[in-house]
Amino acid sequence: MTGRIEIRDLRAFGVHGVLPHERLRAQPFSVDVDAWFDAAGAAGSDALCDTVDYGAVASSAADVVSHSSFALLEALAAAIARRVLDEHPRVTRAEVVVRKVRPPVDVDVGSVGVRVADERRA
Repeated sequence: MTGRIEIRDLRAFGVHGVLPHERLRAQPFSVDVDAWFDAAGAAGSDALCDTVDYGAVASSAADVVSHSSFALLEALAAAIARRVLDEHPRVTRAEVVVRKVRPPVDVDVGSVGVRVADERRA
């Protein structure tokens, strides 16, 4: 039985971007994380120890946004996906969306973002 943790619109501040003014101070980012795992044990036991703790996954993602720095959103999203896989052994696949809430563009947009996916390597 496959399960998926879904975290939506996690908000964290970080220093990410290509432009010089984006490198001066932290700006807001929105992150979605989907983490796939085998849910059979948790479905049968109803015990937290048999599943993936979504709070811990959210903390892993927020830590990457707040404590690292990347030029590209692709690199940030990939680092989040890799951290989720590295820190949560039950997770077999992670898909991450990172949105820049205040993008430096000349048109009115709510956000811009990227989506990446990574899987546990054998």
